[in-house]
Amino acid sequence: QVKLVESGGGSVQAGGSLRLSCAAAGISYRPYCMAWFRQAPGKEREGIAFMHSGGGSSTEDSVKGRFAISRDNTKKIMYLEMSNLIPGDTAIYYCAARADSCARSVDAYNDWGQGTQVTVSS
Repeated sequence: QVKLVESGGGSVQAGGSLRLSCAAAGISYRPYCMAWFRQAPGKEREGIAFMHSGGGSSTEDSVKGRFAISRDNTKKIMYLEMSNLIPGDTAIYYCAARADSCARSVDAYNDWGQGTQVTVSS
């Protein structure tokens, strides 16, 4: 059974930084993709950063240059380094995993964490 646990959320002022972590356990499928999604109030959940077990990664244009995805294979933790945060980044941030290739669609992911709240004030 896959278990994903996010941590690191909080409240920051615009221009600040946060690092989110996703501790993963029980992922038995290979290859796989792990991703960060976020859902702002009143908006649909959107994928923002993706990392494949083969090493490739990508970020969406909305966060490119400000957010970076990485992982520690030894600790089985995925990170999302967020800098130069803006109020528009306020959302619940979710970690997700799926078998095979990465995908942007929420429906493509089988396994989800519980989410961590990020609030950016102006």
